[in-house]
Amino acid sequence: MSRSLVFHTKIFQMSQFPASLQRLIREFSALPSVGEKSATRLAYHLVAQNQQLALSLAQSLREAVERVRLCSRCFFLSEEDLCPVCRSSSRDSSVICVVEKPMDVIAIERVGEFRGVYHVLHGLLAPRRGVGIDDIRVRELLSRIDEGGVGEIILALGATVEGDATSYHLASLLSQRGIKATRLAQGMPKGGELEYTDEVTLSRAFSGRSIIGK
Repeated sequence: MSRSLVFHTKIFQMSQFPASLQRLIREFSALPSVGEKSATRLAYHLVAQNQQLALSLAQSLREAVERVRLCSRCFFLSEEDLCPVCRSSSRDSSVICVVEKPMDVIAIERVGEFRGVYHVLHGLLAPRRGVGIDDIRVRELLSRIDEGGVGEIILALGATVEGDATSYHLASLLSQRGIKATRLAQGMPKGGELEYTDEVTLSRAFSGRSIIGK
């Protein structure tokens, strides 16, 4: 079967669904790692086999979208102005762990050993893709440091090309402010992201972190 025929067959099959179901399948397909087949199965299950779950899911989704915001200090997810970590008096605010995305905070908290606070960049420097300093939360990090009281910045970014580049750029900016910048030990798999690193590796990476730029 030619590629063109396969394409038109898919359109024909999709066109047999009611318009609202087609839209639901398209929305599911837009999610990360969800292909058309998986999206179709999910949509069919919710609409035809578990409508109560579908309604509960719709309500939960609306509530999350309406309530969840970014913490005004560290930019993790929160329903209040400050997230639970930033509000906690038991955390050491002199040590800030810098991560790429909110899921990295979850990965580190799962280990249960880090007692400092966080700063979520929401991206990495990637000049070739047009992502620069103003596109991630670097200036906000520097503002937190300029307020005083920060003794160490842990650069817990993935062992990727963009993670490396961002770490060294931040280390340079921190050096100008006299702030010690450390990076996780190289037990981190090369090319790996923090979100998918197991707890044992993360624990060893934190305990074996070294000063960057030295």
